[in-house]
Amino acid sequence: MPRRTLNTKATTLDRIDEIGPLLARIVDSAAVGMIVSDMSGRVVYINRALTALLGHTAEDAAGKSVLDIIHKDDTATARLQLRRLMRNEAEEYRGEHRFCHKDGHPLWVMVAAALLRDETTGKPAFVITQLTNIELQKKAEAALAHSESRWNFALESARQGVWDHDIVNDTMFYSRMWRVMRGIPPEEEVDGNQSEWLKRIHPDDLQHVIDNVDRQDKGDEGLDGLEYRERRRDGSYVWILSRGKPVEWDEEGNPTRTLGTDTDITHLKLTEHALAAEKERLRVTLDAIADGMIATDEQARIVLMNPAAEQLTGWTSAEAMGQSVATVFVVGDGATRAAQPCPVAQCLSENAPVQLDGDVVLLGKGGTRRDVRCTAAPLKTAGEKATGAVLVFQDVTQSRAIQRELAHSAAHDALTGLPNRNAFDRALNSAIASARDSRGHCLLYVDLDRFKPVNDTSGHAAGDELLRQVAETIRGSCRSHDVAARIGGDEFAVLLHDCPLESGKRIADKIVHAIGALDFSWAGRNYRIGASVGLTTVGAQPASPLGFMGEADAACYAAKARGRGMAVAFGDL
Repeated sequence: MPRRTLNTKATTLDRIDEIGPLLARIVDSAAVGMIVSDMSGRVVYINRALTALLGHTAEDAAGKSVLDIIHKDDTATARLQLRRLMRNEAEEYRGEHRFCHKDGHPLWVMVAAALLRDETTGKPAFVITQLTNIELQKKAEAALAHSESRWNFALESARQGVWDHDIVNDTMFYSRMWRVMRGIPPEEEVDGNQSEWLKRIHPDDLQHVIDNVDRQDKGDEGLDGLEYRERRRDGSYVWILSRGKPVEWDEEGNPTRTLGTDTDITHLKLTEHALAAEKERLRVTLDAIADGMIATDEQARIVLMNPAAEQLTGWTSAEAMGQSVATVFVVGDGATRAAQPCPVAQCLSENAPVQLDGDVVLLGKGGTRRDVRCTAAPLKTAGEKATGAVLVFQDVTQSRAIQRELAHSAAHDALTGLPNRNAFDRALNSAIASARDSRGHCLLYVDLDRFKPVNDTSGHAAGDELLRQVAETIRGSCRSHDVAARIGGDEFAVLLHDCPLESGKRIADKIVHAIGALDFSWAGRNYRIGASVGLTTVGAQPASPLGFMGEADAACYAAKARGRGMAVAFGDL
C-alpha cells in the first residue's frame, strides 16, 4: 500500500466523527471489509462489509485479537507480518491468506494492512486491515493450475483486457476480454489505429487521455494509470482503468512496444460519484436545517459553522473560524442575565454530552437576545478520546414566550389579571409554612356589597368592567409585596406578608374606603358599591377548626351582618 494511500485513509477515518453520523454510515457501507485493531491486536472496529464477508460482528469480535480471525490452517506468515506491524517494525503488509468465517470454514482474502499514526505525535495508534474476497480467484487459480493457458485465463477471470501497442507501426493487439468489456464480439477484428480508439473516448475525457497517453508509452513512473470513459458498441460508456509500461526498446533506448491491461471500474466510479453526491447532500442538509450547528476541535476552536448558526450568533463562518466557541456562542441566564459557562467547554472537560434547556439566552454579536436550547456532544475516536465537539442549538424564543403566557394564564384570572384561586392557595400555604418560623401574616377576605344590581340592570359587560376597576383598587391599596387575588365571582382575598393584625386592619379599612369611593358609570347610569372585609392572622396554627380562609370568611360574614361597608377581625367575633 503506497504511503499516500495510507494518509488519505487515516484522514478519512479521522473526519468521520467531524462530518457526522450520515457520512459515517456511508463509510460503514463501503464494499471493502475493514478491521481496525489497536497496537495489541484487540479489535476496535468492524464495518458491515467485513461482517458480510466473514460473518463476524463488532459484538462477536469484542475483546478478541485480529489474529484470532486468521484460520488455523493458514501459514504463519499472516500472523508474523501483522505482529511486525503491531510492534512498529513495518509500515504495511499485503498478502493472500485464509481467514476464518464465523461458521468455521476458511475463506481466501487479499489482506492489506497498514499502520495508522497519530497526526500529532507520529506514533502508531491503530492497525487497519482491509480484506477483499478472493475465494473465487483462488478457486480459479487452482482449477487452472494444470492448464497451459493459465496466464490468459487468470486475466479473463479477473475481467482484465490485455492490449499490446506496437509504437513503431502504430498497431494494437486486443485480447478477447478487452473486446467483451466494450461490447465487441470476441472474434471481431478491431482497427488498432490509435486515432480510431480516440474517437471512442468520451468528449469530457478526451483531452486528458491525449495529454497522458504518451507518458504511458514512455513508462512515466509518475503516471499510475489512465482513467477514462470509452463508448461501448451499444452506445453506453464503460469506465476504464488502463495501466501499461514499455516492454521493448530500440538501440537508442526509445520504447518500441508497450504492454498493458484495462480494467472495468464502472462500478467503482459509480460508487465514488454516489459518495460525492451523498457528501454534497449532507453539506446542503447542514446548510438548510434551521438549527444552528458549530463543530470544534479538541481545544474548543471552531472548525465548522452552518448558516443557521451564523444567523443566530451574528458571526459569519469566516469570522468565527479558529475562534474559541465561547467567544462566538455567548449565553446568559434568562432571568438574571448572569453569564453562563460554555457548554462545549464542559462537554470536552467531562467527555460527555451537556444539555442546556432551561431559561438560557444567546447573546448575539449585534446585541440580539434569543432564548435557546442547546446540546454539546463530544466527537470521540474509537479509543473514546474526544477530538472535538458538536454544538447544536435552537431558537426557542417564540415557544418560550408562549410557555410564559400559558403559565401566566394558568395562575391568573383572565378578567382582572390578578392571581386566581389556585395561585392564591399556593401563596397561602407558603405563608403558613413561613409562619412556623415565627413570621406573622394577615389574611383578608373581601366580598363586594351591592354588586348584583349592576349585573342585573346593565348586564355582564358592565359587571366585568366594574370587577376590573375593583381589582385595580384593591391592588393599589396593598403593599407591593402583598398578594391580591380574585377567588370567586365578586370575592377577593389579600395575603399581607409580615403584617401584624393592627396594620392589617388599617389596610382592610383602606380597601373598604377605596371601593366605597368608586364612582362607576355605565350607559348613563351611576352605581355605588361597597365592600365587606373579614381578616384573620396567619400563624403556625389556625385559631379555630375553620382554617385561615374559614376564619376570614366568617369575619367577612360578620361585617355584612353588622351593616356592611366595614372590616371585622376574626378575633373580635
